[in-house]
Parts: sequence; C-alpha cells; structure tokens
Amino acid sequence: MQIDHLVTMANQIGDFFKFYPDRDLAKKDIAQHLSRFWASSMRLQILAHVHDKNGDGLEEIVIEAIKQHLNNKEAKLQASKVDAEYLGQ
Repeated sequence: MQIDHLVTMANQIGDFFKFYPDRDLAKKDIAQHLSRFWASSMRLQILAHVHDKNGDGLEEIVIEAIKQHLNNKEAKLQASKVDAEYLGQ
C-alpha cells in the first residue's frame, strides 16, 4: 500500500482520538486501533515511515502513539514470528 494513503488513514484515526481530554489515553487508543484493524504489513510500513522519515505528514499525536505504543507491540510480534519460523511452527 502507498505510504501516502497510510499516512492519510492514520491521521484520520488520530483526528478521531485527538480530542480526548486524556492525551495518553488517546495515544494508546490510536495505537490499539492500528493494531486491531490494520494488517501487519500496513503497521510495519507506518513504523518504518516513522523511523526512516520521522513520520513525515503524520500528525504529532499519531507519531507519538506509534513510537510509544505500537512500536513495542510490533517488535514483539515480529520476534514471535521469527521464533515460530525458526522452530518450524
């Protein structure tokens, strides 16, 4: 999927949650939404975009959500996939 489309979609999600009175909860919910409804390949693309391009085009709250919450989950997910492949599962 094109990164521009992912950026647009992530910002739309961020727009929904950014008006929460609790900013930390908003960031957690943004990341949770991405985890639940985006394919792993999409999440990895947006993570790479944040890492490689500093999240160019993403709203600040979305970048923070990805860095604080999604990054840890994705790293664990990737590690478990590698372990499963290594173990032949």
